Amino acid sequence: MDLSLSDIQQVLKQVPNSKLQGYRIAVLRNITVESIIPYLQYYAFKSGFEAKVSVGNYDNILQDCHGGVGADNKPVFASDTDCILIFFRLEDFSWPLARDFLNLSPEQLESEFERVLDYVELTLQAIRKQSSAVVLWHGLEMPIYKSLGILEDQLPDSQTSTLKRLEVQMKDIFSRHTNVFYVDLSDCITQIGINSFYDNRFWYFSAAPYSLDAVNVIAKEDFKYINALKGKNKKCLVLDCDNTLWGGIIDEDGIDGIKLSKHGPGGSFYDFQQELVNLHHRGVALALCSKNNEEDVWEVFDMHPEMLLKREHIAAYEINWEDKAGNIKKISESLNLGLDSFVFIDDSPFETDMVREILPQVEVILVDPKQSFDYRQVIGLTGYFDSLQYSAVDRQRTKMYQAESGRRRLQKRSGSIDEFLEKLGMEVTVKFADEKSIHRIAQLTQRTNQFNLTTKRYSDADIKKFVDNDTCDVLYLSLKDKYGDAGIVGAVILQFSGDTAEIDTFLLSCRVIGRGVETAFLSCVIDAVRLRKVEIVRGEYLPTSKNQQVSGFYSKCGFDEKLRLNIMDSSVDAPAYFLSVIFD
Repeated sequence: MDLSLSDIQQVLKQVPNSKLQGYRIAVLRNITVESIIPYLQYYAFKSGFEAKVSVGNYDNILQDCHGGVGADNKPVFASDTDCILIFFRLEDFSWPLARDFLNLSPEQLESEFERVLDYVELTLQAIRKQSSAVVLWHGLEMPIYKSLGILEDQLPDSQTSTLKRLEVQMKDIFSRHTNVFYVDLSDCITQIGINSFYDNRFWYFSAAPYSLDAVNVIAKEDFKYINALKGKNKKCLVLDCDNTLWGGIIDEDGIDGIKLSKHGPGGSFYDFQQELVNLHHRGVALALCSKNNEEDVWEVFDMHPEMLLKREHIAAYEINWEDKAGNIKKISESLNLGLDSFVFIDDSPFETDMVREILPQVEVILVDPKQSFDYRQVIGLTGYFDSLQYSAVDRQRTKMYQAESGRRRLQKRSGSIDEFLEKLGMEVTVKFADEKSIHRIAQLTQRTNQFNLTTKRYSDADIKKFVDNDTCDVLYLSLKDKYGDAGIVGAVILQFSGDTAEIDTFLLSCRVIGRGVETAFLSCVIDAVRLRKVEIVRGEYLPTSKNQQVSGFYSKCGFDEKLRLNIMDSSVDAPAYFLSVIFD
C-alpha cells in the first residue's frame, strides 16, 4: 500500500492540536486485530473526526455485548458509542465449517449453520439493548484452500456454496436490525490481493490473520460506511477534459486524433467514462471545468462515435480560459452546492495544486495520462460518492441540478429577490410520511447538512419506527416550480409528549435554500401539531460546522429564547409569493 504505518503515525501527531468532533468506536472480535487502531484513527482524522477506539477482550464478543469491560475496566461500548466493529472469524467459532467441512454429516452441518445464525442474532440483540450505534459486521471469508479443490465450484452443496448461503442468511438478520451493515471482506481482498491480505506468521503466533496492508484497507472500507452515514460523502465531480475524459488535446489533435475507443489505446478512457455515467445514474452531479474552446469540447460530446458521456449527463460547466479555482466556485454557485461536496479531477499538477491552495474544501485527484489504465479505479477506491441509499430521485438528480442552473439564470435577470421567487411559480405540498416516502426521508437525513437543524442521521428502519409510533409524526415536503418537479426535498420528525411537540428533525435539501420554503414548511408543521390539540412546539438546534446558517431560524419565526412557540398565541405564515402551499 502507498500509505505506510509511519506515514499514518506522522499524520496522527496533528490530532491533539485539532478541534475535531469525537467519534467513539468499539471493536469486538474473536481474533487479534489491535493493529487496525491507528488506521481507524487516521481515516477518522481525514473525515474530520477524532476517533476514540476501545477494543473488547479476545474471543469475547457476546460477553462484551452483555456489559463486558476492557483493559481500562470500563465497558467496551456504551450508549454514547458511535460505531461498533465486529470481527467474527469462522475458524475460531466453528472449526468444522471452516476447516473440517467434509467430515460433517448433513445433520451436523445444519446444526453448525443454525449455531452461527443464533450467535449473530443474540449478539445484535444484546448490542441493541445497550446502544443504537452503527454496527459494521465484517463478513465471512471464503475458503482460500478449497476442500474439494477444482471440484469445489462445480457443486451446489460444496463448502464455498454453503458459506455463501450462510452469508445470505446473515445479511437477512442484519436487515432486520437498525443500522447494521455487512462489510464484505472479499472486496478488501480484491484491492490488494490475497497474498498481501493475510500474514500467516501473525496468525500462528498471535491469532492475527491480517497484514498491515489488510487492516489499512479494512479501516478505509469501514469509513466509507461511516462517512456515508455521517453525510460526509461528496455530491459533485468536476472533470477536466483533455487527457482526462479522452487521451490527447482536442485543440491540437482534433476529434479524429484523440484517444477514445471501446478497445485499444483509448479503451481506458472509454471505461473511465462508463464509470462516470454510472455515477450520473447514482445521482452524482458531473461538471466540466476545462481550459478549452467551448465549441471544440461540445464537438467531441456530440460527434465522437465512442463518446459515452453526453450533454445530458453534465449538470454544469465552465469551459473557458479562466483559472479553474474561480470556475469551480461558479459551478458551486450554479448548482447551489457547498464546495466541500466537490471532487476535482485533472491531469495537470499546476491546476490541481492551485485548486488545493485556493479551495481547500475541495477534494483533488491528480491523474497521470501515462497511467490512464488506472483512471477507472481512481473513483471507486476513494469511496467519495458511496451512499447507503438509492432512490428514483437519484436517477433524476442531474435534471434537478440543470433546473437549478436555470433558476440561477432567472434570478440574475430578475429585478429583486421577491420578483424572482414569484416568477418561479413555486407549489409546496406537505404530507404525512408513508411507505413510499420512508426511503427518501432517510436518505435526506443522511445527506443533508446545511439546512439541517439537528443533523441526526436515520436509516429506513429508523424512519419507519417513527412513522409507526403513535407519539410521533413524520412529514415530508415536495416542491414544484416552472423548471420542474424537485420531488421530496424536506422532512420533519415530531415527537409528542403532553402539551408539547418536540421537533426532532427539521431539514431541507440545499437545492431549495433561500426560497422561503422553510417558512412554508414550518407553517404546515404547526398545522399538523394543531391536529394533535398540542399547544407548545419546541425546536432544537445542534450546531455543526455546516449548519451555522440556520442557527437563528426558530427565533426568526417567533420562537422564544428557549426555542418554544405557543401556537395558541402565535402563527407562522408562508410567504405570499408561493403559488400554493398545501398540507394534505
